[in-house]
Amino acid sequence: MADFSVCLTSVDQVKEFVSAACHCPCEVDVCCGRYVVNAKSIMGLFSLDLSGPVEVAVHGEALQKEAFRADVAAFLAQPPQKMV
Repeated sequence: MADFSVCLTSVDQVKEFVSAACHCPCEVDVCCGRYVVNAKSIMGLFSLDLSGPVEVAVHGEALQKEAFRADVAAFLAQPPQKMV
C-alpha cells in the first residue's frame, strides 16, 4: 500500500530523494506499475519510468513515515484538480 506519490523529473531530484531515503531508518519502496524498487537504490529508481508520478511506501512507524514525507515534501505529486 502506497503512502504518497512523488514526481521526480530530474537527475538532481532523484539524487536528493535517494539521499533522503538513505537517511531514513526504515525501508522505503518506490512503486511504478508492477515494479517495486528500493528507494535507497539510485540504479533502481533510474530503472523506473519517471515520466509521471510514482508511489512511495514507507515501512515503519507513523512518525518515521511523516518525517520522511516531510523530507521529500518538495517532490510530492499534486492531486488532480476536480473540474466543475
